[in-house]
Amino acid sequence: MPSSLAGGYFKAALPEITRDTRWVIAGIDLPSHQMTLERAFLAPRDAGATADNFRSLLLLAALAGTLVMPLIFNAAFYRVLRERFVIWHSMLTLSLLMTIVVSSGLAVILFDPPAMMLSRLTTLLFGMTVASGAMFTYHFIEPELMHRGLRRSLPWCALWAGLLSACHAAFPFIARPVQSSAYTAAFAPILAIFLISMIDAVRRGSRAARYQAIGYAPMVVVGFVRLTSGLVPGMLSADAMMLFYIGCIAEVSFTTLGMADRFLTMRRERDRARTDADVLERLSETDPLTGLLNRRAIERQFEDLRAEGFSSLAVIDLDHFKSINDMHGHAVGDAVLEAAASALQNDRDVRAYRIGGEEFMLLLRGEDAAIHGERRRRAISVCIANRLPKLNQVVTASMGMTHLIKQDCFANSYERADQLLYEAKRMGRNCTRGPVTADHLSKRSSAA
Repeated sequence: MPSSLAGGYFKAALPEITRDTRWVIAGIDLPSHQMTLERAFLAPRDAGATADNFRSLLLLAALAGTLVMPLIFNAAFYRVLRERFVIWHSMLTLSLLMTIVVSSGLAVILFDPPAMMLSRLTTLLFGMTVASGAMFTYHFIEPELMHRGLRRSLPWCALWAGLLSACHAAFPFIARPVQSSAYTAAFAPILAIFLISMIDAVRRGSRAARYQAIGYAPMVVVGFVRLTSGLVPGMLSADAMMLFYIGCIAEVSFTTLGMADRFLTMRRERDRARTDADVLERLSETDPLTGLLNRRAIERQFEDLRAEGFSSLAVIDLDHFKSINDMHGHAVGDAVLEAAASALQNDRDVRAYRIGGEEFMLLLRGEDAAIHGERRRRAISVCIANRLPKLNQVVTASMGMTHLIKQDCFANSYERADQLLYEAKRMGRNCTRGPVTADHLSKRSSAA
């Protein structure tokens, strides 16, 4: 039987009408819904084939077009957020779009399916709309702002809606006298759980729930109208399609705004988390006393700095530092370490680190890396003397320096420089063992 352009109903050709025709009696065999009987009437032509109806169809086609925009927005949101609620909102929007096409008569113009197919499609799409709406709410509302039990019930509501619609579409006549009313009544618990979930989330301060509650309000009213008219005896059935179309606009507008708000909120939270993580990482890699980076930092940066051309590693140790702590106290010892760190300041070709205690490390690059390292070592005594004139003793430093060998790891390079440092200690301290010595530096300075 062909479908009608008016609201997805069917149409049937009348037998030939003659002058002798007195009565035309139409019978509907195996109706699947009470509304089919209540809305049936005789008309000289398809009730939807009028100029006013075609104008309505054009408006509905425009509405269907507006539902395409959220799908485009969702594609952009998902590329950034990778959140499941974006997928479920796309499914919800798609089901609403298909419901408008199937229930309005646009489907008859586009591909003219049989009336029974339209009926089954309408039933399946209704279940898909309810199920995707429940799952969207489950993923969209902030987890901490909805009661745990209500949140857990939403996937079961989605499953229940899908099973109800699938069974009703597959077996529309299995319990014909009561099936339509029972099918309608079976959605009442879903509507109740959804309402309670929204109220609970709004009460707990969910911004997402506020947007969703406003957007879904017309749809909730549609649900109440269909439930009431389908279950109250003697009351004419009503599908509230006009309110449903208004609800589609409200859902698209407010839920999309809510998703945009959630997107901005999540981005701010992620940016804040990344900033906090960067701060914590910097704190974990920074020596709190001297402000220099520590061993953890150099181990992480070692390969990158080598790739940038840093080719020498030096280990520097303050001579007789324990005696300073013993004679003057740890406060003076800390001041000595701070002064030493200021002498080992970073620049374009030098990276300074505090390894631990009175031990420091330099990474250097350039042809004069060894000379720059030696100058830094000698500057330690000068900086400490200028900052602590009452110390009444010269604080010197010993240094071991090595060139970085290709494919060599940090641990091996550090071990070689450390061995050279102990050689400098054995030679009497206040000297360097490695690529450049104090005498070499003096000769280079004189030549200059």
